[in-house]
Amino acid sequence: MFSLARRVAALAALFRCAYCLAGAPAPAINGQLPLLAQAASLPAEFRDHFFEVPLAARVEKDGQALGDAMVLLTREGTVQLLSFTDAGDSQQPAAERQKWAEALSRPLALGDCQSNCPLGLLAIHYSLENSQLSLLTNAASRQQAAARYHALPPGGSQGLILGNHLNLAGGGGQNLSGRYAMDLQGSLGYWSALGSLQLERGGDGQLRQSLSQLYAQCELDGHFIRVGLFNPDGQGLLRQLGTQGKRADATIGVMAGSSDALLADSMHPSLYPVYVTANREATVEIYRNGVLINSQLVSPGLQLLNTLNLPAGIYPVEVRLLEDGVQVSRSEELIYKPSQWSNPEQRWRYSAFAGQQRGLFGDDAQSADGSLAIGGSLNYLLHPRAVLGLSAQQIGGQRQFGAALDWDLGDSVKLYANLFHTTGYGSGFDVQSMWSYSQGSVVLSHSRSQLSTGGSDGSGAFWLMASRSALAISHRLSDNSSLTARLSHSANGGLSLDLGLDRRHKLFGNEATWRVSAFDRATAGSPRNRGVELSLNMSLGRENRSYNASVGSRSGSQGGRDHYASVSVQQSLDNSWLSGVAATASADGYGLGLSGNAQFQHPLLRGDAYLQRSSLNGRLSGGLNLENTVAIGGGGVAASGDAAAFGSDTGLIVDVESDLPAVALRADDSQGGSVRLHPGRNFIPVTAYKAGSVQFDFAGSSAPAVAIQPASHNYHLNKGGVAYLQVRVLKTVTVLGRLLNAAGQPLRGAQVINHAGRTLSEADGFFSIEMSESAPTLEIRHQAATACQFRLDPGQPRRESDTLLAGELRCR
Repeated sequence: MFSLARRVAALAALFRCAYCLAGAPAPAINGQLPLLAQAASLPAEFRDHFFEVPLAARVEKDGQALGDAMVLLTREGTVQLLSFTDAGDSQQPAAERQKWAEALSRPLALGDCQSNCPLGLLAIHYSLENSQLSLLTNAASRQQAAARYHALPPGGSQGLILGNHLNLAGGGGQNLSGRYAMDLQGSLGYWSALGSLQLERGGDGQLRQSLSQLYAQCELDGHFIRVGLFNPDGQGLLRQLGTQGKRADATIGVMAGSSDALLADSMHPSLYPVYVTANREATVEIYRNGVLINSQLVSPGLQLLNTLNLPAGIYPVEVRLLEDGVQVSRSEELIYKPSQWSNPEQRWRYSAFAGQQRGLFGDDAQSADGSLAIGGSLNYLLHPRAVLGLSAQQIGGQRQFGAALDWDLGDSVKLYANLFHTTGYGSGFDVQSMWSYSQGSVVLSHSRSQLSTGGSDGSGAFWLMASRSALAISHRLSDNSSLTARLSHSANGGLSLDLGLDRRHKLFGNEATWRVSAFDRATAGSPRNRGVELSLNMSLGRENRSYNASVGSRSGSQGGRDHYASVSVQQSLDNSWLSGVAATASADGYGLGLSGNAQFQHPLLRGDAYLQRSSLNGRLSGGLNLENTVAIGGGGVAASGDAAAFGSDTGLIVDVESDLPAVALRADDSQGGSVRLHPGRNFIPVTAYKAGSVQFDFAGSSAPAVAIQPASHNYHLNKGGVAYLQVRVLKTVTVLGRLLNAAGQPLRGAQVINHAGRTLSEADGFFSIEMSESAPTLEIRHQAATACQFRLDPGQPRRESDTLLAGELRCR
């Protein structure tokens, strides 16, 4: 195929040269010469290599590049698109190319489309001068703004994804306790469903069950609607407000709010536009901190700069205007693109709910009191640097109110303040500010609340005051050293201080990190916890192994000082279901403590297990954590223990049938992410709402002589949707041959088809194709009809390695 591609490219270049040397005729008024008129300018010896042979061509739709492709032209004035070969510089999605590849897979007449016009096609034109196939559709006649929101998949989607979790812990003189939790995410049409079920057995031996949420949600352009059992959250809000008192848990009702789930493009222009004035065609360069971040062409006159592609944030830039490579002006401008707000033109965001506090199943159904729950929250963009939040809700007999301000005082200083009040319960506020500088950051926070223990009417009220302040500093002393400090004070606990110094350097040729920490912490009702610690962490990358050692002093559990030392080792394992192990030995004033853990990952299951011996009493305790993902949809069921599948809400079930059981495949999502595939059933997580494609390729560095069918798959699913796909890996052999007709003349432009691929014979009848060894048959089609079939023997003597010389094949 590589030699064929080179031969086609060379022929295309010769066509262009011959076209120029022969002297092109004057173009028609509409710029579109008929195909035969263009071919007439070619020398006679080139015409036979122009029709009914694969040609490389550039394909454009409405002036936008779709990609490079192989096409087939006929003397009857038809064109057929064989396959796209490259789309590196195309801005069109893969799904768009796939649609046009299918629409043009049958021969279509060049010129105006008269009937059976696919995808709104108006006309097709081929230009021999630049080897370009141009498509004109009815979308070109109207101005279309870029879609702001993704369109939902036609007809919606179906599927169900279950996330299973099992946790067990016991020993150490305590009863066995455990939990099984299942999170479900489903799709039915245009609605998505979400649920959470939990079964728990505590240390007291009591079994508890709960269904915390089970609701359906529909995404609209900029909004969402939710119905069912849910926990009201702040979806769609920039800033969620804090409240005091009862929480709106396990509410049966409805909810609506702002949503960016279907937002197609998060890019937005600067709130305040930037203009330049050019005397002639010019170039604008935009610099931030002396670094070029964007450049663009501008026309003469007053021009508005395109700021869509500039980074988000609020920052100054330098705009330079260059004409003929010479700078003619320079100005300082300010870009206003608040990163926390997707669209400055929509300043309001909201979330509202109404329902009844009631559970559907288990302990939640028994504990809920059936009281009214109603409320809502608003966010408003006061300024690109300031967002105001307001909330009000009533839970039972309590009315709760809140207000918040999120304010960027500058490029490096942020302030957040929250004020809340609950009738008959109390009020309070919290403030947090952060200052970022080149070497670190400083965070200062303070909270204060006043709670009433009396009735809602204030009778017999007793007020409790609670306050807490904290100062945290992180400073980088050098490229290898950093200092952290935290000072906190609470009204009931007193003052606490933590200091830490980290130093990274080479030790015995390996990366090592030293840490010295000191602490003096207040504890409720106990002596203060004071101590120091020195630790060393060293990584031996060549062995995927790391060591850690520490010594220190701390307050003992029975009073007095407790001196301790510990050493641990961690080992990562490759190419095994056991992915990592670790062991720790420690010694203190009570004795020797030992612990170990292991992480494992199986194609169906992943998790970890641990075992510990206490230095205080010598008792053993341990635990086990397991999780996996089960997907149902498209008539298939798949289970996966892959970490990439954990927490996924949309995916593909892929069955891989391979002639080579040991071959490993890789699935690459166009929206990001890659998953390794193995023969059998697999699950691939993909992106919800956005149309995308998955490309299948070999996981290793070398590709064996096999063909992957299909090589890619397009998807468009709602959240919770699951689709099904079969992928075949066929062991192949390259067949080289020549087709002849019944009279012994070369059979040109015939389609050669096999399970592993297809191609076209050239003007002299030669062809090259990948053929499946398990199905060594070739079907020959000529002029839309089956001409003949051949069955070849892959083991015949004329085979050289992975190449089979078929010789002359005559269609009788």
